[in-house]
Amino acid sequence: MRVITGRTQVVGVMGYPVEHSLSPAMHNAAFDALNMDWIYVPLLTPPESVQEAVAGLRAMSFRGANITVPLKELIPPLMDELSEVAKQIGAVNTVCRREDGALYGTSTDGIGFLRSLESERVSLDENLEVVVLGTGGSARAVANALIQVGAKVTVVSRHRDRAAQMLWELGAEAHALQYSDPAVVQVMQRSQVLVNTTPLGLYPHVEEMPPIPLEGLHPDMLVYDLIYNPPVSRLLREAQKRGCATLNGVKMLVYQGAESFRLWTGQYPPVDVMEQVVRKALGMEFAGQVV
Repeated sequence: MRVITGRTQVVGVMGYPVEHSLSPAMHNAAFDALNMDWIYVPLLTPPESVQEAVAGLRAMSFRGANITVPLKELIPPLMDELSEVAKQIGAVNTVCRREDGALYGTSTDGIGFLRSLESERVSLDENLEVVVLGTGGSARAVANALIQVGAKVTVVSRHRDRAAQMLWELGAEAHALQYSDPAVVQVMQRSQVLVNTTPLGLYPHVEEMPPIPLEGLHPDMLVYDLIYNPPVSRLLREAQKRGCATLNGVKMLVYQGAESFRLWTGQYPPVDVMEQVVRKALGMEFAGQVV
């Protein structure tokens, strides 16, 4: 049984809502596996209270926090220091408290995404072509990470101007299209990876999916849906019918969390333990299987 004392180091997740977050179970399992006197707690934070919440992190000597929706874009102005990636994407998902009390903000979403691709033996280089669906915060993190490793990126959204604006803000030489553009099919057919960063298909709206041309899917493509509830979205079902390899958002969740863990503690956690906890919580069988 875990014993909390005055020496226990505290981290948590700030968001609104947070009651369904899998991060506390995932991180606490890693702390237990390493026999560390740390604890990870949910911190319900309405957007209008984010400034006071960050002040609370300072005052109560939290070692750090994860930041989830809808707060990621609200945190950067409240930090004492930002990483380059946080500046590039305009969002923070990890806060670290320095020894001098200063708060450092960064984003581990991009690193988590790339490591999840590497776990599927995807080569991250200039030969990689990727279609990214969406223009929200996750899309910015994913597109920025891919561009940094030299991949050719095409962003597809309902509004081409919004996608073009996002890429311009990232300083990227990449292509922007809207779903209705006939060129989307051709781009999909020559791409090795398609990533859905939108909430279309997220529980309870499980029959929704991005309006992509399904004829663009092909057996040499990995279709990656950042959604993990349900574990197999409608997009992934359609991709499986067409022979595509598929991946949901569990591995990205685990790997971005693992990088946050490393930044706080100086130790890299057992990602297999973290993944097993997440999959169990989602009712997914854990056998190293892509679902």
